[in-house]
Amino acid sequence: MPSDTPHALTAQDCLVLLMIAVSVSDENVRTVELIKIESLVNTLPVFASYDDSRISQMSSIVFDLFAEEDGLDALFGLIRENLPERLFETAYAFACDVAAADGTLRETELRLLEEIRYELSLDRLHAAAIERGARARHITL
Repeated sequence: MPSDTPHALTAQDCLVLLMIAVSVSDENVRTVELIKIESLVNTLPVFASYDDSRISQMSSIVFDLFAEEDGLDALFGLIRENLPERLFETAYAFACDVAAADGTLRETELRLLEEIRYELSLDRLHAAAIERGARARHITL
C-alpha cells in the first residue's frame, strides 16, 4: 500500500494529526502552535524514527477531513484504527500542549479536547491531570 494513503498511517502520524486538528480547530493556525508541534516531533522519544517531512501531508489530511461534513468522525476513525491504545493518553497530552501553547484556550479547542477525551475513552481523572500538566507547562508571568 503506498505510504501516501490515509490507510498507511503510523502511530506517529496519528499523534501529529490530532495536534494539527487542535491547532486548526479555531480556524486560525497560530505560529506558536506550529512551533509547539515541530518541537514535540523533534524532541520526544515517540517521534525518534518519524520522518518529519510527513507533517505537511498530515496537515493536508486534516484540512481535507475538516472540509467534509463528517470529517471529525472520519479523523477519529483513522485515529482509532491506527493509534495503539497505549498511546491514547500521550495523544491527549500532546493535544493539550498544542491547545495551551498560545496561552489561551478557545471554546473550539476546549470542545475538541472534550471530543478527544470521549473518543479515546480517557478516564476523567487522568485527563484532568494531563490538562493540569499542560497548563503548568504553558503558564506565563
